[in-house]
Amino acid sequence: MELNEPSAKYFVKAECSQTDVGLVPSDWLLKTIGDLFRFEGGSQPDRSHFVGSPRPGYVRLIQIRDYKSDRFEVFIPRCLARRFCNSTDIMIGRYGPPVFQILRGLTGAYNVALIKAIPDATLDARYAYQFLKQDSLFAFIDKLSQRSSGQTGVDLKELRSYPLSLPATPVERLAIADALTDADALIDSLERLLAKKRQIKQGAMQELLTSQRRLPGWQQEWAIKPMSELFDFSGGVSASRDQLGTSGHAYLHYGDIHVSNKNYVHVTTEWPDLPKLDVPISKVGAGALLADGDVVFVDASEDDEGTSKHMVVVNPKQLPFISGLHTIVAKPKTGELVDLYKRYCFQTTAVKEQFRFFAVGTKVSGVSKTNIRKISILVPPPEEQTAIATVLSDMDTEITALEARLTKARQLKQGMAQALLTGRIRLV
Repeated sequence: MELNEPSAKYFVKAECSQTDVGLVPSDWLLKTIGDLFRFEGGSQPDRSHFVGSPRPGYVRLIQIRDYKSDRFEVFIPRCLARRFCNSTDIMIGRYGPPVFQILRGLTGAYNVALIKAIPDATLDARYAYQFLKQDSLFAFIDKLSQRSSGQTGVDLKELRSYPLSLPATPVERLAIADALTDADALIDSLERLLAKKRQIKQGAMQELLTSQRRLPGWQQEWAIKPMSELFDFSGGVSASRDQLGTSGHAYLHYGDIHVSNKNYVHVTTEWPDLPKLDVPISKVGAGALLADGDVVFVDASEDDEGTSKHMVVVNPKQLPFISGLHTIVAKPKTGELVDLYKRYCFQTTAVKEQFRFFAVGTKVSGVSKTNIRKISILVPPPEEQTAIATVLSDMDTEITALEARLTKARQLKQGMAQALLTGRIRLV
């Protein structure tokens, strides 16, 4: 199915008048959120009523810890659930940070951290949902929450008083809801497609990088070698973020490795965006200067998954590039590993488990230069490495294109919502 971005040909500019809430179309209504919504807070049954698994007559109690990703559920008797929400209801995450997360798709009893936003009968639920997701409203709530010195949360009195404008006719409100819902549908479709492509790539990596599945024409046995036979290891140059700027030599900070979605850094093309350290190159040890084909691992992580994070250096012009704080530099001893293959061979489950086994620390864990030498990897013949890495690289290219399209769709939706919900642009 072809996924197309919403067209802009249906939009026209509006004639606006100045009001207490800014420039709005002269035929729009001026209201407050309290005029159009009522709110129901959740309840928190006594812990003695909780059970570990669902049974007939029991419902889920939804408790949100991180409104963006993580939630856990327990089960309580339905008779004790004073508040209940369905998947189509509009829910607000009340406490934070982060605060004021607009949620849908939840089903079950909900606790005091959630509020149900119930729109007036004359207000379409889809329009109400899109209105509450406006950036301006998020900024308003965020500003209010910063006043508190304790736990931040949504003040319902302040929320009810928030001024708004909206089209006077249900027809126009429905047209806006349709346009923004279509944009959301595109985003959802792209997110599902992207998740599917990532899962396919992950499965391909586990099979191709462990010889469970061989590409046609390859039968030679693979070697198993410790990293000590393949690399020499050294450390980076310690420098804080405050010491980095826009002048000097390019610097690879371990934090940038952690947050990157890529498994390589191309020094030439990424030079303008790389942080710089203003230090004489003569004071940088040879082990910390990154050459083409070097691999840089982090030696500190706040979670187990991050202990194996790494980047392969692409530096054909041999530009000065300094490995930074909390990094381990792996410089190839031999040519047994193809550079493109290095981007993937450390990402198998078996290799990651070895990193986790050798990781030390409590709140922050990491692998030392001594222990990383003990980690073993599978080494196919160089030609087969290239073939495997090319397949995975092609998948990465497709994923990157989808990520760019998703970013564009989100930006388009954000711009549409800002324009349509304020009346700056009207639908014909």
